[in-house]
Amino acid sequence: MAVKDQGILDSLWSVRMRASRQVKSQKSKVKSPGINEIHISGAEGLYEFPEIPEITREYSLRAVDHPRGRPDKILITIERVMEKTGTAPLLPYRTVQCGSPDAARKVMQELLLSAGISRKAVRCGLRVVTCGAAMHGAALVQSESAARMEPDRQRGVRVSRLGIPRAAERRLSRRLARQGINTTTVKEALILASKVASCRHVLAELCVSDDPDYTTGYVASNRFGYIRIPCIKHKGSSSGGRVFFIKEEADVTRIVEYLERAPVIVGI
Repeated sequence: MAVKDQGILDSLWSVRMRASRQVKSQKSKVKSPGINEIHISGAEGLYEFPEIPEITREYSLRAVDHPRGRPDKILITIERVMEKTGTAPLLPYRTVQCGSPDAARKVMQELLLSAGISRKAVRCGLRVVTCGAAMHGAALVQSESAARMEPDRQRGVRVSRLGIPRAAERRLSRRLARQGINTTTVKEALILASKVASCRHVLAELCVSDDPDYTTGYVASNRFGYIRIPCIKHKGSSSGGRVFFIKEEADVTRIVEYLERAPVIVGI
């Protein structure tokens, strides 16, 4: 394919994948009665133009081979990034050892309290990630009052337009490999958490995957970094979710705009 516009070659591109499947549901709230769409998998990143064919193939293969099942719709969006790209440091990371969901819950509570989150807000966040009805995106919870602030409760807030340079990714892979955790899941979660932590209105993040085969979650904050927590739920459970604890006085519109639209490259 011939490309004459040098600006296209020099630009970063946002590549996003979302795979889903329609299932019958007697209590569906969507427009088509009896039909509900469940999320199967997703992925995204910021890439240079020549990388697009390889990454779209990689994302397609990931979409059709997932523990949550085979999708019936795979949507890949490729969009040139026109805005100025910001940067954010990669959070320091470590794993705490937990042998049960009860022990993991205590660790989550202690970490969130140490980040300045009220007990009321911590309880709200834990309900979000354990209720069994995972949102599409993240909940926004005020750090003191525990008020839910996301504009759309069903959609939530979806962190987008983030990536890591290839050289930095290779260095990160070597570091993670020494700890036996060099997986796509860990790398992508760490990169996402680093962008979220770079938003000065976010005090902490809590994440539990809704993947029934993945039982390691995390708590992240600029105060202590990215903390992986094994056994955060029982294997086979599809419950999960993501919560961003935000400052009471924060402008929600600006938070959402930054997390969803601002392009950010995470480095190490």
